[in-house]
Amino acid sequence: MDADNIVMLQHLLTALLAGGLIGLERTYHGRPAGFRTHALVCVASSALMLLPMYQAHWFPNSVDRVTLDPTRMAQGIMTGIGFLGAGVIFKEGLTVRGLTTAASIWITAVIGILAGIGFYFPLAAATVLTLGTLSFFRWLEAKIPSQFYARVEVRFAADAPMPEHELRHFVGAQGYSIVNLNYRFNAAGGYFEYGMVLLSRDPESAHRLTEALRKTAAVQGFQLLPMGD
Repeated sequence: MDADNIVMLQHLLTALLAGGLIGLERTYHGRPAGFRTHALVCVASSALMLLPMYQAHWFPNSVDRVTLDPTRMAQGIMTGIGFLGAGVIFKEGLTVRGLTTAASIWITAVIGILAGIGFYFPLAAATVLTLGTLSFFRWLEAKIPSQFYARVEVRFAADAPMPEHELRHFVGAQGYSIVNLNYRFNAAGGYFEYGMVLLSRDPESAHRLTEALRKTAAVQGFQLLPMGD
């Protein structure tokens, strides 16, 4: 094996290690794109960047007459990664999930590009920063005070709905404030329904509100959907 082949193998193995480390963190937290996905993305990006870096190996007779731009290969890689990232983003009710995993796939592709051209210091720095962001920032995010939104629909009998002022007091007692309120009346179905967007700073408010609604005899049915990233 000649020196160039050894260097190329070194680039690919470094990409495999860096992508695998990021993928392990995603796998540990049960994300749909985990160890294998991130490792493959990183190795693929690294392998593609080897094409312009070692063009003499596959374009030996014309390399002095043709100028290849490595940055165009990097642009193509990042465009293609957009499709893979979109595949892990999904909507669950009013909540959009998978954004962080999509971002981790994107940065993994960048790390693979760095491995492909042999920029080991920025590769190592980017890997450490990515792992730190996915782990330490998760802990930090949990400590930062934040607001919690929920979409709630509450159904009553058409002839016996809870008055609006009582509903506002009821919701407020569970730690929520009403941001938006709308009404629905269905004569054929025999029900009256409130639709609300609620705001709270207490993560336990959803549980308290659910239990309070479940124990209220006048409530015929309800639905609570947390709204998050």
